[in-house]
Amino acid sequence: MPTLTAALVHQSDASRPLVESVVASPVVSELVFINREHIDLKLNPREMRKSQFVESDFFSGPAIGHLLEAVKTDYLLLVLPGERIKPGGRALERMLQAADDSGAGIVYSDFKDEVDGELSDHPLIDCQAGSIRDNFDFGPLILVSMQAAGAVSRNYGGIDQKLKWAGLYDLRLKLSIEASLLRIPEPLYSRAPIDHRASGARQFDYVDPRKRDYQREMEEAASNHLKRIGAYLYPQFKSVPPPEQRFPMRASIIIPVRNRERTIREAAMSALSQKTPFEFNVIVVDNHSTDRTTGILAELASQHARLVHLKPARTDLGIGGCWNEAIYSEECGEYAVQLDSDDLYSDEHTLEKIVAKLEQGPYAMVIGSYTIVDFQLNEIPPGLIDHREWTRANGRNNALRINGLGAPRAFYVPVLRRFGFPNTSYGEDYATALRISREYEIGRIEESIYFARRWEGNSDAALPLATANRYDFYKDHLRTVEIHARQRMNQT
Repeated sequence: MPTLTAALVHQSDASRPLVESVVASPVVSELVFINREHIDLKLNPREMRKSQFVESDFFSGPAIGHLLEAVKTDYLLLVLPGERIKPGGRALERMLQAADDSGAGIVYSDFKDEVDGELSDHPLIDCQAGSIRDNFDFGPLILVSMQAAGAVSRNYGGIDQKLKWAGLYDLRLKLSIEASLLRIPEPLYSRAPIDHRASGARQFDYVDPRKRDYQREMEEAASNHLKRIGAYLYPQFKSVPPPEQRFPMRASIIIPVRNRERTIREAAMSALSQKTPFEFNVIVVDNHSTDRTTGILAELASQHARLVHLKPARTDLGIGGCWNEAIYSEECGEYAVQLDSDDLYSDEHTLEKIVAKLEQGPYAMVIGSYTIVDFQLNEIPPGLIDHREWTRANGRNNALRINGLGAPRAFYVPVLRRFGFPNTSYGEDYATALRISREYEIGRIEESIYFARRWEGNSDAALPLATANRYDFYKDHLRTVEIHARQRMNQT
């Protein structure tokens, strides 16, 4: 049987059952306790004999570097801090068997959540080449092959000791080049989760201004990974081509909608109230609404000549498919500008600012900044989302690490029509932005020009786990395809 070292944080009495379980396991040769400061762990003599101590942050370069140098066993089990974990029967043996049979660099598994004494399945998703976001969920137990880790040290010089937070992230990116990352689709342990927030509350963590230094370090680690695998793009962009046809007007505001009777009138009026020195229209794609939405739009269209009320013949359209209906229509202008059916522009000059920015580049795409508000338009945390992490030099590389690029999004239609949108209702905008950024420069507006409402009607307010997994897997798929495309482009 292969040998194993377990590395963990012993934070409180809550981790005592895990320590006892790991020490009692016949496959565990040694324990490494990693704490930011030395504390009395109150270990018994048997535990002391199997233990060593590292004074560091668990995820830092020094801690991960120390483990790679000090561990002499075949495998290293990383027990991520912050949660109460109970290994199942022969859980560690099962992980070791899978690692030994597959030759994987990392092995992780599904688990069960324990809340108020009740257990529920918590499946994870398979790791792809595009799973390079730093918040990819491996669960709290990660088994690392020391043979693969040795190849990392030989080929890439080990882990940067200056890293404060990205040590483990850097290691797993490098391991993904040397070996596979294997998920065991079996619940091998249970955990008591500490983050009970709904998906809608967690999705903005990566733009929290309090974590900017953290994000910069993660961005650097991701960019270095893209360079190692030949997918990094330097800031050299194609020129935006001139239009090959005449457009009926300069710009179109695009609003896909289905069953938004509470908000569609306000959204449409926000679009119609824009003041510009050029002609524009508002194309609302009514995706077979079954509430009062269609009637409200018919009334508005009879009162406002600028409002184009499109009703698709197809009944299988997602949000991306609705966008395609608008941008390939005869009514579409030279620029297509986003407005979601439950959001508002911040004032009557938003459209003019966006078009001016598009023409300033000229850019194939422009992304603005928005403020998170409640239904009554009161600002709520995290407030302004301006994606200040975006830079001209590295924005399109870092876009492969983060989960979104911001809003509102606006496009130069002659380029947009080359690619269109995937017919999905999640990630369709991200897919198109990645594709455009591969060739063309994206402009940014850092002032807030858009109100994004958070309310119970949002499609991402509180996603079930199965839906969140499907969405995450899809975005990782988009990144995988984009990474392969960029590798091929760099080889030509």
